[in-house]
Amino acid sequence: MVRTRRIWVTAAAVLALAGGVSGTTAHARQAPAATEAGGKLPPGWRIDDGRSAPELVWRSGRQVPMGDARVEFRSDGRLLGVPKPERDGHTFRLGLEAARTGDLKDLQVWSGGRRLDTRSPATTTPAPAARPPAPLPANPVDPGKPGRYRTTTGSYQLKSVRLPGFSVPVEMSAVVVAPTGISGPRPLALFLHGRHATCYTPHGDDGEASGAWPCPTGSIAVPSDRGYLRDQRLLASQGYVTVSVSANGINGQDWQAEDGGAQARSSLVRLHLAQWADWAQHPGRAPRIVREAPRADLSRVLLIGHSRGGEGVSRAALDSLYPPPADQDGYHGTVRWHISGTVLIGPTVFGQNPVPDVPSLTILPGCDGDVSDLQGEVYVDGTRAVSAGKALHSAVFVIGANHNFFNTEWTPGQAQAPAEDDFYDDGDHPDPVCGKHAATRLTADQQHRAGSTYIAAAARLFVAGDDKVRPLLDGSGRRAPSADPARVLSHAVGANRGAGFLPDGGVTVTGGRLCAAVDPAPARACLGRGAEGVSPHFAQWETGRETGRHAVALRWTSTGARTRVAVTQPVSLHGSEALALRLFVPPNSRGTKLDVSVTDTHGRKATLGRVGVDGLPGSDRTASYWAREVRVPLTAARRAGVDLRSVKSLDLTSRSASGQAWLMDAWGWRPGTPAVRAAALPRVDIGRLTVDEGDSGVRTYRVPVRVSGQGSGRVRVYVVDPATGEARDRLVTVRPGGHDIDVPIEVKGNTRYGTDVPHDVLVKAVHGAVVGSYRGGLTVRNDDPAPTVTVTPLADRVTEGEALKWRISLSEAADTDITALFVPVPVSGPELSTKDVDPQWLAGVSGAEPDPERPLSKVDGLYLWLDVPAGRTSLDVTVPTVKDQVRESAETVSLQQTDDAGRPLPGGLVLTGTVLDAS
Repeated sequence: MVRTRRIWVTAAAVLALAGGVSGTTAHARQAPAATEAGGKLPPGWRIDDGRSAPELVWRSGRQVPMGDARVEFRSDGRLLGVPKPERDGHTFRLGLEAARTGDLKDLQVWSGGRRLDTRSPATTTPAPAARPPAPLPANPVDPGKPGRYRTTTGSYQLKSVRLPGFSVPVEMSAVVVAPTGISGPRPLALFLHGRHATCYTPHGDDGEASGAWPCPTGSIAVPSDRGYLRDQRLLASQGYVTVSVSANGINGQDWQAEDGGAQARSSLVRLHLAQWADWAQHPGRAPRIVREAPRADLSRVLLIGHSRGGEGVSRAALDSLYPPPADQDGYHGTVRWHISGTVLIGPTVFGQNPVPDVPSLTILPGCDGDVSDLQGEVYVDGTRAVSAGKALHSAVFVIGANHNFFNTEWTPGQAQAPAEDDFYDDGDHPDPVCGKHAATRLTADQQHRAGSTYIAAAARLFVAGDDKVRPLLDGSGRRAPSADPARVLSHAVGANRGAGFLPDGGVTVTGGRLCAAVDPAPARACLGRGAEGVSPHFAQWETGRETGRHAVALRWTSTGARTRVAVTQPVSLHGSEALALRLFVPPNSRGTKLDVSVTDTHGRKATLGRVGVDGLPGSDRTASYWAREVRVPLTAARRAGVDLRSVKSLDLTSRSASGQAWLMDAWGWRPGTPAVRAAALPRVDIGRLTVDEGDSGVRTYRVPVRVSGQGSGRVRVYVVDPATGEARDRLVTVRPGGHDIDVPIEVKGNTRYGTDVPHDVLVKAVHGAVVGSYRGGLTVRNDDPAPTVTVTPLADRVTEGEALKWRISLSEAADTDITALFVPVPVSGPELSTKDVDPQWLAGVSGAEPDPERPLSKVDGLYLWLDVPAGRTSLDVTVPTVKDQVRESAETVSLQQTDDAGRPLPGGLVLTGTVLDAS
């Protein structure tokens, strides 16, 4: 339930007036010892007494649409937790037992790299209009052209399924589009939509959509699974059987999943694939639309996922190769399919552990207003050096595309349910890149056509093996005319790229800086202060600082400045045609030129050529610090006698007067797409154990970790301190069945009341391993009753100008702050007014002014928070009154303890005090 009035919470002594009532149990909360200036939480924030524990609550002034990026509460730059959204679309609640202990400082709300609780100040000078880059040369093969087959469309609905961790069954329904007039088995393309509203009221207002599941009476399900019909028809015309599955049941419940629902979505995808495998063997048992379609060839499967659906299909590809723990999985059958590749559209990647040996294409929308940090870039960057590196991992950056318009059911004017443009734009100060009328912004139809074209390109390369479409995806600088007028840029890692210069490996940098992708210190961070916008390459994970994620930062003020990247172990470029570099420069910048040179271990050096890089169109609201792929041939090195089998350094020399650039990596490159075979790797899954603290003694528990699969590999383990939120990390070699990741946690029993304490553990793959459940740990559950509260008046009948005073006492000390919340209620007779109390005190507890004079019970936002700090058993509280020249009768104030909704609680503490006239 939501309080209707804003609560200004003070961290100093707040009001508690007593009338001798005792024996009431107060609620415990991890109360802030310090908050904002003046000791109060910022506007929009409050603390409520939840059903089982206090809750930190934030209410947005405008509706926050149900989307794919997680809403996160942060304090002083560290993650507090992921709050539960209320159905009103404005309110988010985080149980304080889930938050880190310590002070709540600098509270902020983030989602997908975008801050929600504040808006950028409006600029008085309009930003210059962004210019789209020139069109790239056309690729000879255009995968966006419709094929020769007619199509048929239908749907199926099976019995709902129960998935681990979800209390309500999830639907098993899908839309099928298949070719007709074709014989023989055909490859299967499966689509999975992302996290969107689940239900809506037909013919209702735009706001009548919700995330409820199942849908309440009078509302119907949002048909998100029908939003890819255009893509399905294109693929079906080219000979693919396509199916788009519904996941509303997951969307309505995934807020409670530690991984955001990735494992549940994987289970759902594999349950559908298992059905298709059954139907391929027993066609007579299949639904009508499946019987009418060609038989699906389950050895050639392409998975396409949008947003959280992208993370879901990526996890499905992982789980198909390396089975997850049975107790976490909703599918327990054999794998009777082969995933040839994945397409991930504006995806989330909460775990940041992509599948290294399954080819992937990640579509990054340049105007994404939902997953706005474009964290899906990790599906490319995060695969480097993890496995053999033969799978192509491509990212295409679609300038001017938003998040929603890849799905027609999320697109205004095309959707059955309420829909909106996810890139919020201020009409008075339009964004120069993503504003509705910007030259770089795509219409919904233009965007969807580009998406369809590149989905078809991935199908043709990953499934059909047609290398002629590879230049569209691998940074070769070609375009598909069917996607015009969209400007689509690409880069990639893997495939026929050989050894190279990887900043995350053993390198030294001179003339530049080896910078950290994620670090709170501006001196170490790659972008640091002053950057307008963000970089997809530096998308933040769950820790404030990460080890092993780097780039090379270049800055120069004169022509001829040189940056050298030297490797500790020589790399071989033998057999490569060119050196491919992924470089980016500040958005909107033009004319950056760099000479590229290599030196071998014998000291022989050659300048390979000159590259030019321009910045992407960008603003302070876009993630436009994105790397362009540039290549220089190795011909000059061979002519100079450089030993390409033993190269020790790479030089970048500026040929422009000043500038900045960032090098992500450089690789030996040659054309082609090699066959990919998944390596036998160990898989790591972190579990969570919940234990009672007990009354005495010390017990040691270990975080549950499962290592399955084959071989050995290295992962990085982060252990988060529950008191500070800081994470310590270490590199661990893991083996199946081993106990290499050993995280012992001591639990000290006591009989004092406190909050539940989470000890979180996170893990990332580094080399030769994969990670499924990346997050887990140990939660220590408080098992002691809360102390009772008594209130004793010390001065509850005073003359004006004196202070009312009370003592709040606990039956015993607690290990957390004990608090209770009160609201003034009307009294019979004269009531203490806004001009009877100290104006500074009034402002501190309510934000109100004394004028116009009104009873305290009529002051909007006056909630009084009693706070007995942890370890203490009493608190003296005073309310200063003021003396005036008005003759008046005695005035009374009465405050009553509140319930979760901020209403007076029947039977709760009632606090009263009286002030007498001094004249």
